[in-house]
Order: sequence, then structure tokens, then C-alpha cells
Amino acid sequence: MYSVKEIFYTLQGEGYHAGRAAVFLRFSGCNLWSGREQDRAAAVCNFCDTDFIGTDGQGGGKFATADELAEAVLAAWTAPRPPRGLRPLVVCTGGEPLLQLDIEATAALHKRGFEIAVETNGTQLPPPGVDWLCVSPKGSAPLKVTRGDELKLVYPQPEIDPATLIHLDFGHFRLQPLDSPAKAEHTKAAIRYCMANPQWQLGGQLHKIWDID
Repeated sequence: MYSVKEIFYTLQGEGYHAGRAAVFLRFSGCNLWSGREQDRAAAVCNFCDTDFIGTDGQGGGKFATADELAEAVLAAWTAPRPPRGLRPLVVCTGGEPLLQLDIEATAALHKRGFEIAVETNGTQLPPPGVDWLCVSPKGSAPLKVTRGDELKLVYPQPEIDPATLIHLDFGHFRLQPLDSPAKAEHTKAAIRYCMANPQWQLGGQLHKIWDID
């Protein structure tokens, strides 16, 4: 059984694939915050800006099998198939998608032609079949996933020094300014850090600038 908050077609707004059409498969639940405001202050990740509680979002629900889940993702892809051999992209996110995404689900999505991207906090090991793995470390949570395609650090986080992550086996390292009332200051700090440490690239939540979901 898979519990899904929402499934919808949009443009990826962050990271390497920013601007690319994708189906977002947002799983319910997270291991670093309950999603309830009364628990935010004490949460390991207390700056999350996503609603991942329940199954009441667009396309959300309970899916008994991996095939049912994959069919729902396929139905959400409303555009023609990408040309030149490109595969349609599904972005598995949350909450924390690796609490639920398993080998059966990745196999079912691949069977329907999808390229599978995952955005995770790195505390859960991914199943086989993930094509693009983006890890975003959070606070004091132990990091179990130390290799992948992209490491995205929300910055600043008092518990995490970017210098302690740069040795990990990722193809891309990005600093994403923390979205808060002090975002302007966080953005300036991230710019300064990237200029002083060019292994890092500046990232951002472009979907907020574009005003899309």
C-alpha cells in the first residue's frame, strides 16, 4: 500500500532538472517532521514548506499495488512523449519518498517508460532503479546516502557545515538559500560561499519565481 499526497504534471523547479516537464509523485509522511505546525519547533527539519500530510491532494490517494501507482503517474503525464529518445520524468518526493518507494514501484514506473528522479533527505537507502538521486541533508539527521547525482543543501543550517559534505560522491553540489523572512540575507550568504568555494553552485526554488506548483 502506497500513501500519496498528490500526483500532478508540472515543471521541475529545483536542481539539475529545473525547467524540465515532470510528473510529481509526492508521498505522504516524513521521518524528520510530522507535518503538524505544533511539532515544527522540535522537529529535526523545522523549515519544510511542503504539505505532505494525508492523501487529499490532486491525484492523491491510497494505491494498493505498484502497478496502480504507476498507472496513476502515467495518467498524469498529459503531454506527448518527449522526442529524441528522452523519457518522461517522474520526480518522487515528499515528505520522505524513500519511506515508501520500493523496487516494485521503480520497476512499474520503468515499465511505463519513466525516468525516475528521487528527492530525499538521505536518511533512508534507495531501492534499485532510481535514475537520478538528489540528497538534501537536514539538520542533525544521520546521512545514510553518501553518493548520488546531486547534493542539495538548504543553507544555512547551524548543524551542517558545507565543507563536511564536499568529499562525498556526488556529481553536483548546490546551496539553496533557506526560504524564511531572512531569505535575502541567506541568499547573499550562499552567494558568498559559492564564490569562495566554487565546487558549490547556487541553487534556488525557481518554481516560486515562476509562480507554478
